[in-house]
Formats: sequence, C-alpha cells, structure tokens
Amino acid sequence: MSSRRGADILITEGRVVVNDLTADTVGVVIDEDKDQVKVDGALVAPVDKKFYLILNKPRQVMTTLHDPFKRRTVVDCLKGFDHRVYPIGRLDFETTGVLLLTNDGDLTYRLAHPKYEVPKVYEALVEGQFTEAARAEIEYGIRLDDGKMGRAEVRVLGYAAGRTRVRLTLVEGRKREVRLLCKAVKFPVEKLDRVEFAGLTARGLKRGQWRELTVSELSQLRKRVELK
Repeated sequence: MSSRRGADILITEGRVVVNDLTADTVGVVIDEDKDQVKVDGALVAPVDKKFYLILNKPRQVMTTLHDPFKRRTVVDCLKGFDHRVYPIGRLDFETTGVLLLTNDGDLTYRLAHPKYEVPKVYEALVEGQFTEAARAEIEYGIRLDDGKMGRAEVRVLGYAAGRTRVRLTLVEGRKREVRLLCKAVKFPVEKLDRVEFAGLTARGLKRGQWRELTVSELSQLRKRVELK
C-alpha cells in the first residue's frame, strides 16, 4: 500500500477506510492477512513495485480513486495503466493541470510536508483588474477559514476584457487555498490551472493525458525532498 508516513498523510486527509470504518488515528496497525483497507473507496494491497506518473488533469475530474456520486476520477484518465497509484495532494473538481501519482509512500509524505517547501505554481484567471494592494495582501498573508495563514508569491501576467491573468506560487498549499486567497482580496477565480509542481510541468501532455516520470525527473524530486 504505502509507507507508514505516506499512510499517515492519507489518514489525515480522511481517505483511508479499514474494515468499513474511516481511520482517524495516524500510525494505525494493519493486519495484511485479515484487514480490508480502502483508499478513496478502492481496495489496496502491499506494494511490490513503485510507479511514478504525471497527469495533466482536466476540469470536472475528482482527484480521488473512487467517487460515490459516479463523477469522473483521475483513475478514468489512466487508461492503459493497470497498477494502483495515489494522487499526491489534490486539485479540486474544476482545477486543471499538473498532478503527480505514485505508490511510493516516502516520496508522497515528503512532497506533502511543509518542511520541504515544495513549490506549487498556479495560473489563475480572476475577475477584475488585479491591484498592487491585492498582490501585497496575498504575499503578506491572509487568515483562512481554518484559522491558519495562507500566502503566495504573486505575479500579474496580463489584463484583458475585465479580467486578469495571475501567477501564484505556494510552498504549502491547503485545500482550495488559491481560490480562497483571491476571493479574500475581492478578485474571485474564474479558471485555475496548476502549471508546475515541485519543478515538474505537464508540457507536451494534453488534458487527460499522462506519462511515467523520467529517471532524471524522479531523481530531481528525490533530491528536492532529501531522499537518497
């Protein structure tokens, strides 16, 4: 399935079910011979080989392995790939762009951990003429609904027809953080695309297409989070 630390990330995101009960304690002990474990509604088994994929996620696709409402999930995009992998973090239903998937729990854990400050770069189309004051407020930090501070590095890319294209770089990335930050400064997001994750892009991939990471890309990721 995953390493202990990788499993802890999945548990804290509420994605793990053990014997029909949602796991709510990190470090829960599993008996592989007796216990039934599901992640995102899909049965999982011990890992015998590690895989690393990059997907250019389309709109209206769930970043999960299973959806009870029968909406499309990232699994539907992985045609021709017959192994179980799990998304590293999430992109919301309407957000497009770079998504990494793997069954390597150690890498998942480190890429998701704030300690390693893994950059996530988004391009947003927002309503209105984005202002310098809004940029400064987001870069200084805004308290989000969960009580924690959200912030991003911001660069305006251009203006057109009452809208602004803005690039935002985050090193944590909480749930819907870009949308919440832009809404807080009165420039709601119309479209959102993640163009880069941990230095990797989906260049050359159409929406819904995927590929395995190259040896050099995987080496780059592991070096970034101090994995040998």
